[in-house]
Amino acid sequence: MYEQILSRRSSLKQMSGGFSLLELLIVVVIIFVLFTLYFSSGSKAYQTKQIANCENHLQSVYVALKTYSIDYNDRFPSLVNAQSAEAPLSQLVPKYTTGTEYFTCPGTKDSPLPDAKPFADRRISYAFYMGHTVKDDADQPLMSDRQVNTNAKAPGQLLFSSDGKKPGNNHDKYGGNVMFCDGNVQSSPAKSAFTLTNASNVVLLNPKP
Repeated sequence: MYEQILSRRSSLKQMSGGFSLLELLIVVVIIFVLFTLYFSSGSKAYQTKQIANCENHLQSVYVALKTYSIDYNDRFPSLVNAQSAEAPLSQLVPKYTTGTEYFTCPGTKDSPLPDAKPFADRRISYAFYMGHTVKDDADQPLMSDRQVNTNAKAPGQLLFSSDGKKPGNNHDKYGGNVMFCDGNVQSSPAKSAFTLTNASNVVLLNPKP
C-alpha cells in the first residue's frame, strides 16, 4: 500500500513538471508568427476589417459632400486644372467637416492629416470623380480607394493592386471600396466588380502618389 502511494506521488510530480526553456521559446515564436500573419497590415484578415472601416470613412465624407452641394447648386467640389484628388476635396474642410481623419484610409500607412485644416498640399488616400452632382445616376462612381490608374473600368479589369504594390494598394492586394453618387459604398476585389465609366464632364483624380 505504501509503495502504491509513493508511485502515485512520483507520477503526479512528473505530470506537474514545467515546460523547459526551449519549449517555452518555441511556443512564444509560434504565437508571434501566428499573430503577425493574422494581424499584420498585409494580412487578409486585417485588411478585410479595414475595408469595413474604410466604408465608414467614405460615408462620413459623403455627408460633407452632400452638405457642400447644398451651397453650390447640387454640385460636388470641383476645381479647374486639379491634378489630384486633394485639391477639390480640400474645399470641404473646415466648413463642411472638421474630421480630416476620414480622408485617410485605415488600411494604409498614410500619414494623419492635421485636424480641421485644408489638405490641398498634403496627401489623402482616396480617388475622386470630379464633376458630378447630387442628381447624377446612383450607379455613377463618386469616390474610391486609390486606383491603379485613372482609366474607365469594365468588370474584370484591374481596379486595385493585385500584388500589394503601388499604385492602388490601400488594402494591399485585397481590393477596396467604391462609393457611388447616392452614397452607397460597395467593395470590390482587385479586378473590378463594376462598370466604372467617366462621363464627359467628369474626370477621375487619384490622390498624390
